[in-house]
Amino acid sequence: MLTELKAGPRVVGAKQTRRAVNDGRALRVFLAKDADPNVTAPIEELCAQRQVSVEWADAMREVGTACGIAVGAAVAALVRE
Repeated sequence: MLTELKAGPRVVGAKQTRRAVNDGRALRVFLAKDADPNVTAPIEELCAQRQVSVEWADAMREVGTACGIAVGAAVAALVRE
């Protein structure tokens, strides 16, 4: 699941992910289960409205590592180039 995020073009963070979903560039969104629900819930709802698939990761650390950053990430998206 997260291997796609490692290899493909991506955006990291709630703001950039929201923008990618709204622009129709997001192919799949990854949310961390241990992230603040105030951050993940609006993104999950937006994805449902825009029919973008959502994958859940166990921890923010996993999402951050998959994105190649040294800190955890609550939200990331695989995007079209």
